[in-house]
Parts: sequence; C-alpha cells; structure tokens
Amino acid sequence: MNLNTDTLATVIPRVLEQLARDRFARYPVLTITGPRQSGKTTLCRQAFPQLAWHNLEDPGTRERALLDPRAFLLASPGGALIDEVQRAPDLLSAMQVLVDETGENSRFVLSGSHNLQLAQAISQSLAGRTTVLELLPPALDELWLFPGAPRSLDDVLLAGAYPRIHDRQLPPAEYLADYVRTYVERDVRLLTNVRDLGTFQTFLRLCAGHSGRQLNLSALASDCGISQPTAKAWLSVLETSYLVVQVKPWFRNLGKRLGKAPKLHFLDSGLCCWLLGIRTREQIEAHPLRGAVFETWVVSEILKARWNRGVAEPLHCFHELGRREVDLVVESPGRTVLVEIKVGGRVAPDATAVLDDVAARWAQHPQHAGTIERVVVYGGEVREERQGVQLLPWAQIAQFEWW
Repeated sequence: MNLNTDTLATVIPRVLEQLARDRFARYPVLTITGPRQSGKTTLCRQAFPQLAWHNLEDPGTRERALLDPRAFLLASPGGALIDEVQRAPDLLSAMQVLVDETGENSRFVLSGSHNLQLAQAISQSLAGRTTVLELLPPALDELWLFPGAPRSLDDVLLAGAYPRIHDRQLPPAEYLADYVRTYVERDVRLLTNVRDLGTFQTFLRLCAGHSGRQLNLSALASDCGISQPTAKAWLSVLETSYLVVQVKPWFRNLGKRLGKAPKLHFLDSGLCCWLLGIRTREQIEAHPLRGAVFETWVVSEILKARWNRGVAEPLHCFHELGRREVDLVVESPGRTVLVEIKVGGRVAPDATAVLDDVAARWAQHPQHAGTIERVVVYGGEVREERQGVQLLPWAQIAQFEWW
C-alpha cells in the first residue's frame, strides 16, 4: 500500500467536490480533513488541477517545507495543494503571513488525517482565513459508481467504503489488515505514547465489539486490562483519526430521566467487521452483531450525507431510563428526524411504537419547535409510508434529505 498518496485509477465524482470549489472561491485557504485513504487527494486534484501538489509524507518534500516554509510556499505562485500538512506545522504560520499580505482568496488547499493536530495548528495560525470540510470514504451512492462495487447489503457491510478496495478490486480483509498495520498503528504512535501495541490492538477489537452500543468506558478499560484514563485517551486517538464517532445523547429536558452514555460507532463497517473477525458473507449473515454493524453503517451514511453538504452539527441518540431508545436524533433548522434502525428485511407493525410515542410527547412540549419526522431505516427493499412513518430501505438511504 502506497503511504504517499490516495489517488485512484478510477476517479468517481464526489458530492463534496462542488462545495469545496465554492468554499475555496470565498477563502484564502481550504482545509479538507478525514481518515487516511478516504479520497482526499483524489478529490482535491480533481477539483483543483491548476494547483501545484506537495505531499508532506514524502521526506524530501517535508524537509524543504521545514527548512524554509516561506520559500516553499512562494515556489508555487499559482497556489498549492499540500497533503498531510500537520507534518509541518510551521508552514501554517508562513502561510498566514502570505495570505494576509496579498488579501487574495483561492491560494492554498490543505489536507490532513489527524483532526486534533490539524485543528490545533489551524486555530493558532489560520483562524478566520480557512474554511474546513470533512471527507469520509464514499457514501453508498458514490460507492456504486465504481464498476463491480458490491450490491447486496451484507457485501456492502463486509467490504466497507475505503475507495481503494473498490477501485482496485482488492479483497477487503487483505486491504483492511494492511490499513490497520500501516495507518492505524502508525498514527497511534504519532498521537500518543502507546508502549504495548498488542494491548492497543486488543482495545481496538473491543471497541469494534461495542460499535452500535452505549459506551461503558470503565467496562471497556477493565476488559482490556488498562486504566480508564488510558482507555479515554486511546478512544480519543480513534476519534481524531476518524475511525470512530461518539453519538452523544440528546439532553434537552422533557421531564424524563435521560440516559447519559454516548453510543460508539465505527465510521467504516468493513473495518468494524474485520476487527470482529468477520471475513465472509456467510459469517456476517449469521453473526450476532450483524444488527449492530448495520446500525453503525447507517450512522456513517447519514454523517456522510451531512458532511458532504457542509453540515457539521452532530447526531444524537435518545434514551429514557426504563424505556426503549431512539437510535438517532437528526436535527436541522426547523426539523427533527427520529430514526429507528432495523437490519431485518421486514418491519413489524409495532416497530414504530417508540418513534410514535416520543414524537407525540415532543410535539406537545413547549421546548420543542419545528416539524418532527419519523423514519425507520431497514434491511428490506420497499419504500413506503406507514401511518406517517417513512420506511426507508437501506439501498435508498442517500435518497433521503438528512441535512
């Protein structure tokens, strides 16, 4: 696997591309972050072919950028695309001076894989001068633009969405094993002092087992044999590398006792399956965590739909003690969507009862404003409406307005 680029042989159009062009026209600097191998370089080179390209993963390029940051930037008078810019943070200070001197928009496009490092560097040097977008691996409608991309639900869950798998027709298990070794473990060493890599690998697999479930950090730490602060720090590494997301509970007090634990979700179902030891369609069909993997896939697809349109507001879950939960609360201006996620091919008549109950009570509460929609995303094929509830097949998830 080439560590220096995520460019692809088959370039598929990405939803984020037009938004990236629009933002770049209005700011001196555009920053695109996301996990390694999500397609950032391919998108940027496709959207901005006029820019000189520099990848700071290359030792020689990085050395030139560190030696004389200003000269490095001035060497590209027509602007530059700079990959993995967090590897040379001093470059951003020089960039600040240059963009302030000229006052021009559309100067530099930056990409990076470490959200925390990049965010810290930007806040110190480029606040007010850059716009930030986040790119995850392709959403389902983008993924299906690759010839030969999987079409069945279990194959989609098993393969995940890292574009190189589908661009090169690689066995998912082979690619994901390399991904963990070459990217995840290396990023761990860059972001935190992990002395026992084997224990971290165990932690990573335990996190996969918690995907789609409420997070119990103390139990996770205990199962792994580490302290709770260590587990919290390692989980932060996974978040800043865009491998997992914590969906936090919706806290507006509607007069009920609310659960406070977030739900943990991997941002790629294929990586989650690989860490769970799932390698074949037959295994995932019979696996007890198939429903949890499906839920984590749905969450990632909804996040992609929102991030691809520049909507950065987080998703939430909702859990009342002593009652069942609502899997997702998706909020937009003047609109709230309550989402139930069911992996089965059919939706039972009583499957919408919790959505109906919560929606009815929220609609009557003075703290709530706007319309409330109810959606069940399920593993079947037929889209229909059942007493005001949208039953949305998994394959049509991109056809719903999640933003």
